[in-house]
Amino acid sequence: MEESFLQRLWGLHQQNQLRIPTGLLCQFLNRLLQMLFPPLAEQPFRDAQALAQEATFLEQELESLLEGVQHISAFSAAETVDRFMGQLPNLHERLISDAQFILHEDPAARHIEEVMRSYPGFYGIAVYRIAHLLYKEGVPLLPRILTEFAHSRTGIDIHPGAQIDYPFCIDHGTGIVIGETTVIGKNVKLYQGVTLGALSVAKYMTDLKRHPTLEDNVIIYAGATILGGNTVIGAHSIIGGNVWLTESVPAYSRLYHRAQIKVSRSEAPEDILDFSI
Repeated sequence: MEESFLQRLWGLHQQNQLRIPTGLLCQFLNRLLQMLFPPLAEQPFRDAQALAQEATFLEQELESLLEGVQHISAFSAAETVDRFMGQLPNLHERLISDAQFILHEDPAARHIEEVMRSYPGFYGIAVYRIAHLLYKEGVPLLPRILTEFAHSRTGIDIHPGAQIDYPFCIDHGTGIVIGETTVIGKNVKLYQGVTLGALSVAKYMTDLKRHPTLEDNVIIYAGATILGGNTVIGAHSIIGGNVWLTESVPAYSRLYHRAQIKVSRSEAPEDILDFSI
């Protein structure tokens, strides 16, 4: 490799002020989830003192991670850690509610431990809720890294800025996209492949509401696409699979996409389309 290219790379490394060890951030996330939810723990804590020591370790780890973005943060790392850890009881209550809602809604789920340990929907929601706390605290970059880590594991892409009430259920999950300014009410259920996106995309729209609002008790079935910041799905509505929607619908609406499928029989060869590639 040319020496001049290496010198240029070295210069770029010297200019970089972001110190975010992604491996440590993911380790922090996993240890936090293991502390909050025993079914996820690699091994049980021997006593309450060991649990307290783990909490102290996580506080120190988070403060260290936040110092890596301190130069672009509005608050000190220590202040942010105090506020974040103070919200964990509320976060835990919300996630228990999410897990119970998934257990109640999915006939395949037998135990809440099964939901916590093996359901990608619960994992995606848990990481989103942790990232959303940091997002609300004004922490740059780290929330997005966390949700993208969950995206890589589950196929569920939730922007940490989205406002999602609880309980919330994601069934299966793969292919779900929830944009930054989406607002979701209570008892909402999403199936795989649902997109809650923007109707159009331009840089000047950064501070505008670009993504839809789902009111309480809405169900969106697989493959549906709902776009636009002014689009509101009224409470208790059901949106069928593969529906493409860019306008609001009132409460208690039922929307279905009717596919046109033609069935041919080999005994009637004139009705069979003749493809050639």
